Amino acid sequence: MLAGLVASIPIMLGYFPIAFSFGISALQAGINPWVTAATSIFIYAGAAQFILIALLAAGGSWLTVVPTIILVNLRHLFYGPALIHRLRPANTPAHFPTALLAYGLTDEVFAAALARLDRIPAATRESWYAGLQLGAYSAWVGGTIVGITIGQSTPQNSAFITALLTFILPALFFTLLLESSSPRRYRTMLITAVATGLLQTLLPTHHALIAGMLIGASFAMIRPVYE
Repeated sequence: MLAGLVASIPIMLGYFPIAFSFGISALQAGINPWVTAATSIFIYAGAAQFILIALLAAGGSWLTVVPTIILVNLRHLFYGPALIHRLRPANTPAHFPTALLAYGLTDEVFAAALARLDRIPAATRESWYAGLQLGAYSAWVGGTIVGITIGQSTPQNSAFITALLTFILPALFFTLLLESSSPRRYRTMLITAVATGLLQTLLPTHHALIAGMLIGASFAMIRPVYE
């Protein structure tokens, strides 16, 4: 587990300031500090938490908020099957409850695990993965609590701090993407980026991004990039 904790340090360095920003943003939106902390502790949904705060601040009802957050996180249904066979190769006993391992599965944890699990002995993969999750979760909850604490004591600075930290999330994703990539995968990334850039001259940005991702995924299916 200790090795997993060490491996989680890059994620922790990214999660802490993002969660810090979340704590402040929730306070600005008028969300109770205890509710804000509970959101990170029990929901632990990353970017979906920011969406949750925005919907609540806009007066959205639970009938709107809950389905929206579920839809945003549906991608996790694909993460689990992609990792479970790496976590538990044939004839490898389970050491942790599957539900617990699923709870801590985030985008960044998935990327880091996908890149490294195959290089870890099968008998220690689950404990390594549990350590990876524990580090990420601790940083997220800790960052939220610190953000709440500082946001309550210095609310006049919170807007500046939040704006300053907006670059952290995309930077974290980009770092993990590079870490999990190989020369073969770079071709798919390049094709996706070029296609998206070209399509932006014809389509709105959000449409171009989706179309570029589909083109990149199609290329990956034609020429598999995962070994």
